[in-house]
Order: sequence, then C-alpha cells, then structure tokens
Amino acid sequence: MRTAAALARLRNRLIGMCVALTLLLMRATCRYRVVGDVRPNLRDRGVPYIYALLHAHQVAAVFVNDEARGRLAAMVSRSADGELLVPSLTARGVLAARGSSRRSGRDKGGMTALAVLRQLLKQRIAVLFAVDGPRGPRNRVHRGVAALSREVEGAVVLPTMVLPDRRWILSRTWDRMQIPKPFSTVSLIFAPPIEAGPLETTRQLQKRVADALDALEWEHDPEEARRAAAPSTRPDGEGSSRGA
Repeated sequence: MRTAAALARLRNRLIGMCVALTLLLMRATCRYRVVGDVRPNLRDRGVPYIYALLHAHQVAAVFVNDEARGRLAAMVSRSADGELLVPSLTARGVLAARGSSRRSGRDKGGMTALAVLRQLLKQRIAVLFAVDGPRGPRNRVHRGVAALSREVEGAVVLPTMVLPDRRWILSRTWDRMQIPKPFSTVSLIFAPPIEAGPLETTRQLQKRVADALDALEWEHDPEEARRAAAPSTRPDGEGSSRGA
C-alpha cells in the first residue's frame, strides 16, 4: 500500500511538473491588463490584503500573478488535484499552504493551512483565496476568507476577477474551471477593498464579499454569471453567490 501511494505521489508530481511547464509556455504568449488596481496604495500604507476570487479563476490567476516571487501565498488542497497544482504555483513564485475542507467531521488540514496563511498575512505577504473552494457549491462564498481577514488587524479583502478574452471552460467540472488560451489577453479586475467593520460579524462580511464578486461577474462576464445564478447549474439547486 505504501509503495502504491508513493508511486501515485511521484506520478502526480511528474504530471504537475509537465502542467507547470505547459502553463509557463502558454503564459509567455499572453498579454495582461489590470483594471481598478488599488494595490500600490495598500502596499505604500502597509495594509495586508487578500485576493478573493472564484475557484474557476485559480489557473488564470496563476497566469496573471504580478506579485514579487514569494510575496503571494495560496491555500492548496491535499488532494491529488492540489498535488498537480503545486508545481505551477512554485514556478510562478507562489507559496503553497496545504489544506482542505472537513470530511465526515474531520479537519483534513484546512485549519492548519489557514493558520499558515494568517502568519504570512501578518508579514504583509498577500494571500490568494478561492472563496467557493475546494468543492463548492459554485460561486458560494464560504466563511474562510472573512474569518481570515478579521483575524489579521487592518487586513482588507480585494474582490478579484481574472478574465481571459479567449479561454477554455471545463464545463464538466463543478466550478467550470477557466484556462486562458494562448495569445489571449488576461484581465485582472478589482472591486474596491473591503475591510471588516468593528461591529460586523463574519457572516455579514462574508455577504459583502459575495455581493462584490457577484457584481464583478455580472459586469464583466454576464454569461457565466447567468449560469451561476441558474438553479439547474448548482448542486444544491440554489442561485447567487451568497455567503454560507
């Protein structure tokens, strides 16, 4: 059993390295633009910030990352899918905090990863957070991003959208994962930063993040927003990206 598990890990690492090389080659062909960038002001003031984006945009976010090497961290699942993603993050200078969600009442590492991200955020290292991951439902903002921002003094949430003008959409995945096509233009789009109010609850902050991401998607990618809002596209039969 141990030999089989070790071989599986080795296989995933090799596949991940091939994926990373492919993404780097594809990235070199793309152009990038930033819309509504408030980060220079936040950096000048020493404000820690969290990129809040949809799980579907994770791969595109790796493409467009313009933070200095080692100045961005992301939570990555301990699953085989997460193992495949780590080499791509490493190649782009992104720190990987390994974790996942609870299953059968057991914490699979998500809390440990959040603790790591909390410490990095305190060091003014930006955090990339897929708000509806790791398993959805699609566009449903979970509490992690709001809890993290409340636990680090002065931290703000940056609702973020990463939108390629030409892309592949993996329609059979729960999140409709998006991958930029070669020679596309990838836009990094921000809504105004969100800071937790002194009397605001985690759920209220979670709802504000959800509303901001909804607004971004409806403005810049209305077709995908309509799919997310349609009950038939959601495993739980609900629409919108309300906090949960």
